[in-house]
Amino acid sequence: MPKKNEYNRMIMDPYDRYELMVNGTVVQTPIALASMAGVVDAEYALARSENAGMVCIGGYSIDEATMAASRLLVESGREEFLTDNPIAEIRAQAQILVESGLVVAVNMRGSAPESFAAVARAVGPGLVYEIDAHCRQEPIIATGCGEALLHDTGKLEETVRALKAENVTVSVKIRAGVADDDRALARALWQAGADILHIDLMDFGHTKLRQIRNACPLILIANNSISSFSVAKDMLAHGADLISLARHADPETLASLNEKIAAYADETGWYNAPKQLCRGGDIRSLTFCCMPVKKCPLLPVLETLGISRNEFMSLKLNGVKNTPIEGGENTCFGSLAWCCKSSTPCIFRNMALQEAGLSLPDYMRYKRRLSEKLMKRVFEGDAFYATE
Repeated sequence: MPKKNEYNRMIMDPYDRYELMVNGTVVQTPIALASMAGVVDAEYALARSENAGMVCIGGYSIDEATMAASRLLVESGREEFLTDNPIAEIRAQAQILVESGLVVAVNMRGSAPESFAAVARAVGPGLVYEIDAHCRQEPIIATGCGEALLHDTGKLEETVRALKAENVTVSVKIRAGVADDDRALARALWQAGADILHIDLMDFGHTKLRQIRNACPLILIANNSISSFSVAKDMLAHGADLISLARHADPETLASLNEKIAAYADETGWYNAPKQLCRGGDIRSLTFCCMPVKKCPLLPVLETLGISRNEFMSLKLNGVKNTPIEGGENTCFGSLAWCCKSSTPCIFRNMALQEAGLSLPDYMRYKRRLSEKLMKRVFEGDAFYATE
């Protein structure tokens, strides 16, 4: 018989645990299966579906130029998905996964924006459409696809816009450190209409991830050598919404990650809570900052964001209005709005939570909602409190 905490993890609703949706679907766990050409198809995904929340099938070459490139790769000994009718194949693979519980994305390699749009038009909005700006095989690059798109960002943005014109969810798979400025690229893709940025972080790690998190409000999937909980936790704490695995996506590794991430989510209330700003956290951590009354890392961040001290105070206080963390008169600044992350010991915060009847996980859930309101101001420029 399962232990009590294991039982609670089994019965807890995935949305209550992670509050994560992609393409209108609740993500069961923030673990994705990254595409590997010739490997990741419906059969592969089903064998791992118990411990994954999303799969990127493919990559599929979707037009004559990229299919010819794939044939060259097969001749050189690589595995590839080759078909004379990629649309029919993608549709068939997606149909197999309809009842899997997975969010299904299709990773595509095309030589022109219209090639991507044609697939979306034919298959429909049930899938996430992922633009492969990641592949670095020379035959693919020669078609103007894969990593070539990171040197031709105008074409990449045009491809995003072509897909969004079909009213579908768009992901872009990139390799960090190839474009001139990954932060500028992230902002440009967001403004072009992308919904998801899937980032092969190479050797840059969480530092690069934090930079990209601070540059855009997209759903971020962190990729590359994330096969242990400690690394996964680090990526989540620096801005990832999901992590993805490719070569390390064996059932044992996935099961271990799924169990430990779920336990951490249940224990903390916010599975990808950022570190505090003064400890290297991304800007979501503004939710944990105290009142801007002393010299600290908060002040230059506010200046960079174009938010005055007075506006910041209004944002936070209005953001918790009529919620259980509005109170806390015996805390340092008279409201739980200004209190720190639950992992930081604080007797005054904990006394206020006890008086309010809130657990630490509940507190973190409200801090997450406050963070979302603050991010709306940062990225949309809207003073949300003016309309509430």
